[in-house]
Amino acid sequence: VRGHFRPEFLNRLDEIVLFLSGGDRVRLSADGLSTVGTPEHVYDPWHYPSDWVVEGFSPEGPKIVRHGGYFYLITAVGGTAGPPTGHMVIAARARSIHGPWEDCPANPLVRTRDRSERWWSRGHASLVEGPAGDWWALYHGYENGYWTLGRQTLLDPVAWTADGWFKMMGGDLSRPLAKPKGGSAMPHGMALSDDFQAPALGTRWSFFRPRPNETDRLSVANGTLTLTASGTAPVDSAPLLLIAGDTAYRFDCEIEIDPGTTAGLLLFYDDTLYCGLGFDQERFVTHQYGQERGRPHNPHGHRMRLRVTNDRHIVTFDTSGDGGRTWARFDRGMEVSGYHHNVRGGFLMLRPGLYAAGTGNARFRDFRFTAL
Repeated sequence: VRGHFRPEFLNRLDEIVLFLSGGDRVRLSADGLSTVGTPEHVYDPWHYPSDWVVEGFSPEGPKIVRHGGYFYLITAVGGTAGPPTGHMVIAARARSIHGPWEDCPANPLVRTRDRSERWWSRGHASLVEGPAGDWWALYHGYENGYWTLGRQTLLDPVAWTADGWFKMMGGDLSRPLAKPKGGSAMPHGMALSDDFQAPALGTRWSFFRPRPNETDRLSVANGTLTLTASGTAPVDSAPLLLIAGDTAYRFDCEIEIDPGTTAGLLLFYDDTLYCGLGFDQERFVTHQYGQERGRPHNPHGHRMRLRVTNDRHIVTFDTSGDGGRTWARFDRGMEVSGYHHNVRGGFLMLRPGLYAAGTGNARFRDFRFTAL
C-alpha cells in the first residue's frame, strides 16, 4: 500500500489490508492512513532446504498481484546481501485475499545458485504488466565481484503457465535483452558529465545525508558549481555525490578554492568509509578508509584539475596545473573492493563525489565522467 487512495476506489473495498514481513498483515482504516487492530499472522512462507548457504530466513517485502482469478503473494527470503547464494524470490497464491495460501511448486522462482554467476543475491521481485499485455519482473542483485556498485535493478520477462503460475524467462543474465525483432535497441543511460550550466540536484547529484537547508550551500551559474564549505572533512561536510554503474571509470574536474577551504574529489560509501584526494592552498590531503592521512606539498596553489580513476577497484589520482593539458600521477594508490555493504552495512554503494570543507567556497568547473 503506497501513497493515498482515491475515494471512489475506497468505496469499492470492504476493507484494506497491508501485508507485512514474516507472513503477517494488518487492517487499515478507510482512508489508509492508520492501522486498525494488531497485526495477524496469515501465511507461513516457503522455506528453502536447511543446507543452502544464505544470510538468514528473513521473509520480507511482500507484494500482492491479482491475475486470472488469483491473488499472488510474492516474498523475498534468504537475506538481502551476505552470501551470493542467499537472496531469492518465492510466491504463493490464493483465490481470496484472506487465503488460504498455496506455495508455488517451483519455488524459488529466482535465486543465484552459484557464485560463478554474473548476478548475486537476486531477490525482491515486483511483477508489472506492460502496455501490450506483456509481463515483467523487476528485482535487484549485486554484480559478481562488485558489491561496491550496490544493488542494481534487473528486468526479467515473465510467462504465465497453463497451471496459473508464472516463471521468469530471462535465461542468461550475463547478456542484455535482445532488441525487438525488426526494431532497434532502446537508448539507455544518462550522461554523468556536467558542464554546470544548470542545477542537476535529484537527477544527477545528491547530498549525502542532507541537513535542513543543505541546498543553500550550492549554486550553479555560467559553467561553475559553487559549494560553500561545511564541516572539517568529508565525514561531516555532506559531500555531493552521483551514482555510477560502471565497473571501471574516470572522472576529473577543475577546482578553485578560497582561503580556508579544503576541497577535492571522492569515492564515497558513507561518512566512515571513503577515499579521495583534496587540497588547500598549501597542501594536499589524502583520504583513505574514511580517514585523513598524508599531507604532501601542493605545488598548484588555490586552483587545479584533479582526476580519479577507478579501474575495477584499483584507484589512482592525477593532478594538473594547466587545465588538464598535462597530468602528474599522485603518489598514492588504493584498492577499494572492500568499500561495500558486507563490510560496513547500510545497503549503499561507492559513489563519485565532490566535497568542500572548512570555511569559504569551492568552485567546480567542467566535470567529466568517462566509462573505461
